[in-house]
Amino acid sequence: MTFVSAVVLLFLVMDPLGNLPLFLSALKKVPMERQRRVILREMLIALGVLLLFLFLGGQLLRLLGLSEPALSAAGGIILMIIALRMVFPSREHSLEEPVATEPFIVPLAIPYVAGPSSMATILLLMSREPARWMEWTGAVLTAWALCLPFMLSATSLSRRLGVRGLTAIERLMGLILVTIAVEMLMGGISQWWALHR
Repeated sequence: MTFVSAVVLLFLVMDPLGNLPLFLSALKKVPMERQRRVILREMLIALGVLLLFLFLGGQLLRLLGLSEPALSAAGGIILMIIALRMVFPSREHSLEEPVATEPFIVPLAIPYVAGPSSMATILLLMSREPARWMEWTGAVLTAWALCLPFMLSATSLSRRLGVRGLTAIERLMGLILVTIAVEMLMGGISQWWALHR
């Protein structure tokens, strides 16, 4: 995988456009003048978590005895569930988490930005080619930096796009994520098959 394709993949998996409605819902009880500071704080926490997984994820895999094919298949399944909820939302299976006060770490940083699919993608990149750790670090930082403006302008974007516009974007991102999820799942299965033939 090239640096650019890693950035695009991570950007899509972090899903800033699909997360806009979720961010707005979680920030309802936060004063308007404080929202941008809260978003920046949560995005920085998410970045820290992602970088932690990038550098310590391989050791965690070895400690738990997990194989790369299993991680790829599990990441694909988790991403598929999230993507299907985006394409076919329902009140019973909403990705939205109720927040009583100002959100801290959960749910904005984890799992909206640094979610299971983002972590699984980062672990896969690092476990496949650990020697390219500088490239993967750059890819994480670049994808995060591309997501940041979308999240910081969540309120103004929601006003411009409206409910229908946000819904359409969420469905589109969901469809793209379904494709990525299928690719991850098939990759994990084919790797497992190649190892156990």
